[in-house]
Amino acid sequence: METEWEEMKRWPTKPLGEFAEVIRGVSFDKSQVFGAPGQKLVPILRAGNIQDSLLTDSDLVFVPAHLVSPEQRMRQGDLAVCMSSGSPAIVGKSAHLESDWDGSVGAFCAIVRFNEKLHHRFGSYWFRSPAFTQWRDNNAKGANIQNLRRTELESLSVPIPPLPEQERIVKLLDEADELRKLRAQANRRTAALIPSLFYEMFGQADFVEKTIGQFLEQGWLLLHKDGNHGSLYPRSSDFGIEGIPFLSATCVNDEGTIDHLKVKRLVEAKAKLLRHGWIEPGDVLLAHNASVGAVGFYDGDYDRAIIGTSLTVFRANPDRIEPRFLWASLRDLFFQDQLERIMKQALRNQVPITAQRELFLRIPALALQKEFAARVSDIRAVQAEQAASRRRLDDLFQSMLHRAFQGDL
Repeated sequence: METEWEEMKRWPTKPLGEFAEVIRGVSFDKSQVFGAPGQKLVPILRAGNIQDSLLTDSDLVFVPAHLVSPEQRMRQGDLAVCMSSGSPAIVGKSAHLESDWDGSVGAFCAIVRFNEKLHHRFGSYWFRSPAFTQWRDNNAKGANIQNLRRTELESLSVPIPPLPEQERIVKLLDEADELRKLRAQANRRTAALIPSLFYEMFGQADFVEKTIGQFLEQGWLLLHKDGNHGSLYPRSSDFGIEGIPFLSATCVNDEGTIDHLKVKRLVEAKAKLLRHGWIEPGDVLLAHNASVGAVGFYDGDYDRAIIGTSLTVFRANPDRIEPRFLWASLRDLFFQDQLERIMKQALRNQVPITAQRELFLRIPALALQKEFAARVSDIRAVQAEQAASRRRLDDLFQSMLHRAFQGDL
């Protein structure tokens, strides 16, 4: 009698096109795009909306309904897949639509619509599996822009166990995925403690209010030059798996820390030519071009690190400003609203250093700042433990994904 393992190993693999329809995203030009909903307009998802789940309520564009065919309107269970991007890690990224939503995806994406022979959750997990990632790495083409072709996706071989087995695997993976989501929710609640603490301690405090330029002139702050290296700015060929950590705006996450998975490595010979981009522990990073307003704190996680042109670095004089307080101040609504006004007035998504010098900061007594920093350190210690827990859950989930499609779950 065959063991369950031997039976699983005989799962047939068949082309995705036999079990799903791959639908092209909606094509449109700039003149047909609207930034807000309106009558006879359809919301469109882009690659940035494809995260662990689909973000259907933010960062949308809207196009006239006549551009969207009936089959391009997403249905519950559909999978949105990024088919083209300048970032290899983004190509092939996917997330499924969990509930009814009347919208579609842009031309750089596609919709995968599974039929009744393949459980849509089983199919969506397959697109997150190590096996699919390897296929993507082998098939994404393009020198600067990486692309997946629709025909290649349709011919992709997918393991097809019986439906009851698909449902069993989906149940196990759903349970593991739910643990990850609960951990992420707890992390977000902990992160929310810091802005609440900031408001509690400084909402009614006395402070000195001056522009950043004035604080710079009086020695309260140092403006560390950004990584604007002109013709020396690194190109894609200057990065590798080893070298000097290179931080850009995309490396700053929502919690105000550095996402180490997004940090690139710049070859050391190239890094030595970039004289103005080196940073030190305690530096506060402000994204002024791309992800404008993201604020990160550099803890000194690397022996050496360098920044790109999308970041400005502020270095606090510790006799005047506590670095952790400065970090929280730049994340506070008082400062973020100023950035928003500048972008609206300039009609562009950037805030140059000359404009940053005109922004106001409110600085209270140093003793109060230090008390705040000490309490933040306690919260950050909790966050570090939570992050380690999240990494363990992520590793477990990836292991389960691998085993699931090897027939070993």
